[in-house]
Amino acid sequence: MAGVDVGGGGGKKRAVDAEINMIPFIDLLLVTISFLLITAVWTHMARLNADAQVPGKPSDDPPVDGPKPKDLHIEMRGTEKFVLQWKQGQQVVNSVELPRKEVKIVQKSVEVIRFPDLAVKIAEEWKTNGQHAAATDEKTDRAVLHTDNKTEYKYIIGVIDALYSTQRDRTFPGGKTEKIPAFNVTFAVN
Repeated sequence: MAGVDVGGGGGKKRAVDAEINMIPFIDLLLVTISFLLITAVWTHMARLNADAQVPGKPSDDPPVDGPKPKDLHIEMRGTEKFVLQWKQGQQVVNSVELPRKEVKIVQKSVEVIRFPDLAVKIAEEWKTNGQHAAATDEKTDRAVLHTDNKTEYKYIIGVIDALYSTQRDRTFPGGKTEKIPAFNVTFAVN
């Protein structure tokens, strides 16, 4: 227990010392500290770590002396067209323009955007230029989606759905074969 001396009582000669119970104050302090520690962790959960220089996470693979892999770059900065480019490093290997035709679907009272023409064109381009088509190949081809800051989320999801509609067979150890997306999608936002 702790005590507080509040000084003399004026003209009367009686003790004015009061005992203060410190246990509730300690409990309040412990609850406050635990609350601050818990919320400090939550602030990190809301963050999205992004690197504006290079889309995607850095590769753990050592650099290869041979040719660089080809990546599919999809430009959706305008409202009229998509530009699909296969790039090997900085060099453009192949480029195709496609009119941007969207299909609006309502699913459970939510408007969903689909790009069926884009999905078909991506599948054609992957069959022609894709590098990881073998069922035993562990890697997938990379697609980089280029958008601007004004692009609405539903349009980005529509393009990602079009990319993931292109699938290939993947044989896992043990002989089990499943369909997996042919592309791993990364973003480049300007």
